[in-house]
Amino acid sequence: MERFCLDCGAVVKGRADKKFCDDQCRSNYNNRLKVTDNSYVNQVNKILAKNRQILQKLNPEGKSKVNKNKLLNAGFNFNYHTHHYQTQNGHTYVFCYDQGYLALADDWYLLVRKEDNG
Repeated sequence: MERFCLDCGAVVKGRADKKFCDDQCRSNYNNRLKVTDNSYVNQVNKILAKNRQILQKLNPEGKSKVNKNKLLNAGFNFNYHTHHYQTQNGHTYVFCYDQGYLALADDWYLLVRKEDNG
């Protein structure tokens, strides 16, 4: 019974359990699987990186106050973040890595940068 390469479809010769005609086809096949498997993760990472970049740009001093519209106009996506931090007095900060925000009244946000306590 003939076996065919999982990548290019050529006839595979050699061991009974061989699936690819050569190393290049094996690499192509596995790279294609990897790209498909990680596409969602790559999309989320791209959004998180953009959110962080926006917060960093609007908060150069480490602490500032901005209106929600300014964040939205810059392309910020409030659905994506890395973690929350709740203070002892009950305030919840939302973070994209080291850049975070606290929702204030009337669509204002306090932007903060987490200090590295190494």
